[in-house]
Amino acid sequence: MKASEVRELSLDQLEDQLLKLKKEQFNLRFQKASGQLENVARVRQVRRDIARVKTIARQKAAGSAKAEG
Repeated sequence: MKASEVRELSLDQLEDQLLKLKKEQFNLRFQKASGQLENVARVRQVRRDIARVKTIARQKAAGSAKAEG
């Protein structure tokens, strides 16, 4: 997921995306622990996507707070 794609989402959509990514991360950890994980690079991708979504959500929240105040 590219940052430009994430920036187009609303705050509610970002929260939904974050929840989805955290569930995927949880499932990947279980697969790794049980030895069933095939695409080990996906763990890193998901971790970075989570950070990207959190960063942009925080920026949007700060921007909307600035606009109100």
